[in-house]
Amino acid sequence: MRAHGAVRAAHRARAAHRARGASRPSGAGGPGRPRVVVVGAGFAGFQAARTLSRQVGDEAEIVVLNPTDYFLYLPLLPQVAAGILEPRRVTVSLPGSLPRVRLVLGEADHIDMAERLVRYTGPEGVPGELTYDRLVLAVGSVNKLLPIPGVAECAHGLRGLPEALYLRDHVTRQIELAATGDRAEHAARTTFVVVGAGYTGTEVAAQGKLFTDALVRGQPGAERGPAPRWLLLDVAPRILPELDHRLSDTADHVLRGRGVDVRTGTSVTEATAKGVQLDDGEFVETRTLVWCVGVRPDPLVSEVGLAVERGRLLVDARLNVPGHPEVFACGDAAAVPDLTTPGAYTPMTAQHATRQGRVAAHNVAASLGHGEARAYAHHDLGFVVDLGGVKAAANPLGVPLSGPLAAAVTRGYHLAAMPGNRIRVAADWILDTVLPRQSVQLGLVRSYTVPLDTASPELGRVPGGPRKE
Repeated sequence: MRAHGAVRAAHRARAAHRARGASRPSGAGGPGRPRVVVVGAGFAGFQAARTLSRQVGDEAEIVVLNPTDYFLYLPLLPQVAAGILEPRRVTVSLPGSLPRVRLVLGEADHIDMAERLVRYTGPEGVPGELTYDRLVLAVGSVNKLLPIPGVAECAHGLRGLPEALYLRDHVTRQIELAATGDRAEHAARTTFVVVGAGYTGTEVAAQGKLFTDALVRGQPGAERGPAPRWLLLDVAPRILPELDHRLSDTADHVLRGRGVDVRTGTSVTEATAKGVQLDDGEFVETRTLVWCVGVRPDPLVSEVGLAVERGRLLVDARLNVPGHPEVFACGDAAAVPDLTTPGAYTPMTAQHATRQGRVAAHNVAASLGHGEARAYAHHDLGFVVDLGGVKAAANPLGVPLSGPLAAAVTRGYHLAAMPGNRIRVAADWILDTVLPRQSVQLGLVRSYTVPLDTASPELGRVPGGPRKE
């Protein structure tokens, strides 16, 4: 969640003016009704709002502050980029799925815990304020940047729907332009570099190779040119380093068999408009650099002024912020103690975020007199990686699987985990097996609107007067 500098300065000036006589909000949601503000509607925030609305009903006003009116199912973004799923399939309407929750569109700029106030900027640049009696911070994460020259200018990530749509158009455009260029240009435009061999990077390379091969087959005279080249780079000694060796080996075997150039122990030292320089001295000519090296907590968390662990807000086992019994944090924004491994914190995964959102909601409800608070404890259900076609790697309940069975388990898991659109997603998967994908550029997203540095100020924000709610 980001802020325009001028907006933030104005907010701070107003805060200083109010501080002399400010009192803590009480019953912000109306007479006798406390207000619970959930900041963010990702996996953690969405589940927190939904669970809380079911537990407290109309006895509290539940407000979700989010930049968009939908929950985004991030694990399926590579399939949007590869043309398998239509964009709306991976979104779930917040008003439609959270009928007893009030949605406020905007991005949080500042949290004032002394005044119990959240300041935000709306989609049209107008700032506003939300008072709260309980606060759930679930702002999620943004792209992780490294100090490598040219990466911020030349690379694109895959953290949102606009990025997936842009990548889909961009890849299609490169294949189409390559058909009219000379041999050198053809090679550069049909070379695609993915940095980061975690879940997202591995799936992007796996799905992307199938996508571009199909695009090339649809081009006149395709048999005269070389096949599209995909490189998957990572500094780790193997791909999917966070998974069991058997799953990592399965994915590696599938990628290499498909023609993906997998290079472990390799990194990028510079990126330019013409290509990328590798740390082994090779320069790879390309027009496509996809950055999937991981994520970092949203910078808003560090700006709160409380203790953090690698950018994540420190909380106790009940997801409560020490010293602030009215504030809870969950998902990628929170450093949650891992009760199964003393001294460690739970990793930043969708599984943990979803379950933490439910526990946070339960504990907020308990603080309002509904039930008893409980600690967060989680046991892994396993991991799934969709490699496209009938290929996947999965270990449900610790049982390693590969091939068509793993693919069925993987897609079954996604359907079960999605809070909506299951029939539409399943229909798109079925259609993809019997019909060719539509390889057209929609032209809806321009490169400059999806910068890699998602923590930078948004384009087009205009400072305005505050609106208090």
